[in-house]
Amino acid sequence: MPSSDPKNGRPPSETGSLSRRSLISRAAALGLAGPALIPRAEAQTGSGKAVPKPAPAPVKPAESLSEPRPLIAAPGTNRLKPEPAAETPVWTFDGTARLPVIRAKLGDTVRLRVENKTDKPLSLHWHGVRNQNAMDGVGGVTQPPIAPGTDFTYAFVPPDAGTFLIRPLVVGGSSEPSGRGLAGALVVEETAPPSLDQDLALLMQDWRLEENGTLMPFGQAAFAAASGRLGNLVTINGKPVPEAIEVRPGSRIRLRLGNVCNARGTRIRFEGAKVYVVAVDGQPTDTFEPLRATLPFPPGTRYDLMLDMPAEAGAGVTVNALIGNGLVLATLTAKGQPVTEKRPPIAPVGENKLLPAEVKLQNAVRRDIAITGGAKLDKDKPSAEPAYSGDPNRVWAINGITGASGVAPSFTVKRGQVVVLAIRNDTAFPQALHLHGHAFRLLHPLDDGWEPYWLDTFQLLEGRTARIAFKADNPGRWVIGSTVLERFDTGLWTSFEVT
Repeated sequence: MPSSDPKNGRPPSETGSLSRRSLISRAAALGLAGPALIPRAEAQTGSGKAVPKPAPAPVKPAESLSEPRPLIAAPGTNRLKPEPAAETPVWTFDGTARLPVIRAKLGDTVRLRVENKTDKPLSLHWHGVRNQNAMDGVGGVTQPPIAPGTDFTYAFVPPDAGTFLIRPLVVGGSSEPSGRGLAGALVVEETAPPSLDQDLALLMQDWRLEENGTLMPFGQAAFAAASGRLGNLVTINGKPVPEAIEVRPGSRIRLRLGNVCNARGTRIRFEGAKVYVVAVDGQPTDTFEPLRATLPFPPGTRYDLMLDMPAEAGAGVTVNALIGNGLVLATLTAKGQPVTEKRPPIAPVGENKLLPAEVKLQNAVRRDIAITGGAKLDKDKPSAEPAYSGDPNRVWAINGITGASGVAPSFTVKRGQVVVLAIRNDTAFPQALHLHGHAFRLLHPLDDGWEPYWLDTFQLLEGRTARIAFKADNPGRWVIGSTVLERFDTGLWTSFEVT
């Protein structure tokens, strides 16, 4: 049987290619140059200026009980700008501006009763969970939106261990609840997790603020038609960066990075220690060091990383976003009693045996997807703001159709069928896209293999075409759409049905 392991030599045509040079060049063309099996150069030690504080206690794991845990979405405030600016009116979960990290063990039932105490409809998408369709959380597609003053109970057993996101997703109404602060993570722990000293989730968010600290208005077509609602202040876990965390010297750390921004994509760089990727988009992979210690980070992307802290007290490791001249997102500072336990080298966290070892492409159902719409760039004035004068509710289209609740699925396949989608970006902007309910392989241009990691989210540069392949083994109606929420709200999504 052919193998998709790139370390086993060049495999047959249905498996991933070994060529490191071609892997980098092909992935770089799609904004994915980070996940390449190439060691990086030694990083330099860096540090943030925030005062370190102990790592927060993890949220209690979801219990497999008949009574669901409440998760209350309601108006609140957050200190995003220093005094004398007022606190920013936001929406929070459970009355705290710190983003929730729900933890469960593989095999647990996650039961959460979402109570909507905001003034807008809500639903929560469990981004990356290969969920049962009724629990996917797309308001207007898989469920009616949760009306203000009502509640809805999500109850499901995640089939995979991994790091997943909680994002509001209502057809035509996702940007505002996300831009007001509603986001979180679901961490499903392996039944036999690796030996660690700390397991930390870092969720990047950004906010578009007025000078006085209030949120700028929502629903602006110019944002939706261009780069989306890019913020002017970045937070980690709901608080202004950098997130400063104290860890013991020599400790082994697992970092779970997730991008829950409305629109901002960036690249992440690590300094101060060797960092190894052990999972991409929640799915385990062969461990690798990020090329040049950086990773692409469009909205919806997640990475699980492992690192060993330096043994010297006071040493620091930084997680940086390549925004402007560089922005420190988090600092890990070695403090306290050193860890003396000897551990083996960092290794893979296992494999997901529920995903196919190979994707048979010969008899795949093949469909083309063309993304159109958005603002037009003036090639003679590249620095000018892109202009848009069309229908503010129909900014984008896929195969000529703007996504809406009443639109029929674009195609139907039988359960177990392999699907290959050729996705073409005919717009002036990079597009971050997410496949619901499934994980896919990113194919090489000639269908001669695939990249050696599973994905559910990726970025497609303007003017490019990418092909993805997946086994449609999850019945229901599933969305393929933009992770830039202003684009999703204005039509950049479609769906397919698995029968």
